Amino acid sequence: MLNRGVNGDLTSGMLDRFPGDAIGEKPAFVIILGGANDIGWGLDPAAIACNLTSMYDAARKEGIGPVACSVPSILGCDELIPPRLSLNQMINFEAKKRKIPFLDLFSATADQTNNRLLEIYSADGLHLNPQGYEQIAKHIFDNWLKPVLDPQTPNALG
Repeated sequence: MLNRGVNGDLTSGMLDRFPGDAIGEKPAFVIILGGANDIGWGLDPAAIACNLTSMYDAARKEGIGPVACSVPSILGCDELIPPRLSLNQMINFEAKKRKIPFLDLFSATADQTNNRLLEIYSADGLHLNPQGYEQIAKHIFDNWLKPVLDPQTPNALG
């Protein structure tokens, strides 16, 4: 397992690095999580989704199974929650259209009453803390990796 995330990166940077960081490694699967920084810079969710879907398609073209992830919420900047929700709807739509797994990391870490990131998952409201990353890892394992590892589970690959 390799983590090729770069702090502060935008999906355009991810897309530029994707051939070497993901395709070049020839993994069986690639988990794609991006867009939070783009939203912070005020970029259009549709443009962000376009970058993400380009990565899904590039992976598929090379026989690599893409796994789409929603962007987690935020705490303290409520105006940045609606664009996250919009982007996450687009990610989910594109994942369904492509019949690839979609992992809802937003719902796994947000307060369901107000859509804010739960305080226990962040020290600053923006970045996940170890407990937040543990929650995301648990969600990914329970909702995608565990079924992939169990050949008895139907639809584990999407």
